[in-house]
Amino acid sequence: MFNYAQNSTSNTKSFSRKLRSEMTVAELHLWQYLRMRQVLGLKFRRQHPAGKYILDFVCIEEKLAIEVDGGQHSEMQNQDSERTAWLEAQGWKVLRFWNNEVLQNAEGVLERIYNALSKN
Repeated sequence: MFNYAQNSTSNTKSFSRKLRSEMTVAELHLWQYLRMRQVLGLKFRRQHPAGKYILDFVCIEEKLAIEVDGGQHSEMQNQDSERTAWLEAQGWKVLRFWNNEVLQNAEGVLERIYNALSKN
């Protein structure tokens, strides 16, 4: 998820379109499981704008945001905490996974997603 506060909402929307064509390997891997209503018949979107943020994956129906974080996020913990707090204040549930977790333990990642959705 990126925070481009200096961009307007329309710029955020066009940037999210660009990100869809430049997904990371981990995002592409997870997308193969989330697309086409494969998880509990729910629709997921990728690179979805929410306020000044772009969320990696969302299920709007359940207000679930899924973030796939690379190594740079270990240095962005304050920004990520702010973003998570803002999203939760808007009613979103946020799940975060590291790239290597998605690539090496997709089954465990999917189990956490199913569990989060089952609690709603």
